[in-house]
Amino acid sequence: MSRGKQPDVIGKTDNAPRSRWQQTKPLRRAVKIPVWGDLGIRLGIAIFLLGIVVMIHWWDRNGLVDSVDGEVSFLDVIYFTMISVTTTGFGDIAPVTDRARLVEAVIVTPIRFAVFFIFVGTAYNFIIKRSWEKWRMARIQEQLSDHIVVLGYGVSGSESVAELIERGTDPQCIVVIDPIEERLIEAEKLGCNIMAADATRDNTLEAVQINRAKNVLVSAGRDDTSILIVLTVRHLAPNVPISVVVRASDNELLARQAGADNVINPVHFTGLLLAGSAKGAHIADYLADLASVAGRVQLVERKVTEEECGCSIYNLHSGGRGLRVYRNGEALGFWEEACESLQPGDIVVEIVPTKNGTTKGDGHD
Repeated sequence: MSRGKQPDVIGKTDNAPRSRWQQTKPLRRAVKIPVWGDLGIRLGIAIFLLGIVVMIHWWDRNGLVDSVDGEVSFLDVIYFTMISVTTTGFGDIAPVTDRARLVEAVIVTPIRFAVFFIFVGTAYNFIIKRSWEKWRMARIQEQLSDHIVVLGYGVSGSESVAELIERGTDPQCIVVIDPIEERLIEAEKLGCNIMAADATRDNTLEAVQINRAKNVLVSAGRDDTSILIVLTVRHLAPNVPISVVVRASDNELLARQAGADNVINPVHFTGLLLAGSAKGAHIADYLADLASVAGRVQLVERKVTEEECGCSIYNLHSGGRGLRVYRNGEALGFWEEACESLQPGDIVVEIVPTKNGTTKGDGHD
């Protein structure tokens, strides 16, 4: 498991050594307090602190002077507490003894600041911050277009996001959805748009403008969940390309029937690498090189340009080596005669050198 990512499937473990962070991670339990419950706790603390100040002033009422009637009643103490904590100060009641002034300076003043910060923090969290987040989310949603939506941020999802960014995709054009908040922290650090939500829900996908997405990558960790997500995405976005990861070969056909354009089976791909390594020491290394932008060469799929129409697959203007042409849904190999003349609308798959390849050699493999 590279880059220290969490497993796709929650609850499953393996024998791989865990990182130091995982070994020292403290026991946690999610505490979900409703909005009004949080607000009630804050107000309760503020009232409790005010009550302490009232009792202090009542205990030291002999150190206070009322300029109106000369007597300090309990109602006067409550009144003085409120104007003192709120720093209003009309001057009709004031501390006159040294002890009363010391109490105001040492005890009441810190409580005054605590109450002040409680009210300011409450106003920020429940009014300013929420309003700002709603406005910010609305702006992000309005601007989402031609973006890539990654549904599931486990091992496969996180690796795909990292590879997309390495290939030059702007992180602001990537939207990551996962129900586990902890997984999204790293995606947020990378600059991606994140949402902790259930990707099988219509309202979740509609919130990220799924119908205007460029591509959708699905890796939920469980085949049944991934297939359900594919069905939901295809229902909301009939024309968006969908790639999905499934781990059971029996589910590959189901994923395609659900609407996936590309079905990736990591177990099957691993088997291909193992078989390739048995036939040659460098085959698996080259296949891994092709799959990652960090290697010397890279597989690229693109449309044929106008200038390339009529040319052979061996004479691509990009300088790459053409391998396959997709024409009207049919795959044509580079050795076939049909690839001697490229046509408008053809999709070509080619091998091109990366920056690593051009710096280490002549740009050709």
